Amino acid sequence: MAESTTQQQLVMGWDKPELDLSNAEWQSSSRGLGDVQIAFVEGFIAMRNSGRPEGPSLIFTPAEWGAFVSGARDGEFDLT
Repeated sequence: MAESTTQQQLVMGWDKPELDLSNAEWQSSSRGLGDVQIAFVEGFIAMRNSGRPEGPSLIFTPAEWGAFVSGARDGEFDLT
């Protein structure tokens, strides 16, 4: 994971840096059957639509990712 931040300046109210995802190692969800890919970059988790990899990615802190996954397992999110 040799990714680097392209911008250290944080957006007001946004506690995450702009990450360079161009060299991220994306992994498919659901053992390759899902529409979502994730990558671990500089201590953050990035998630994108595998059908539109050029589109925007969601960036999660580890705590946010844990809450998201926990909510999804409890049925809080429809991931279909």
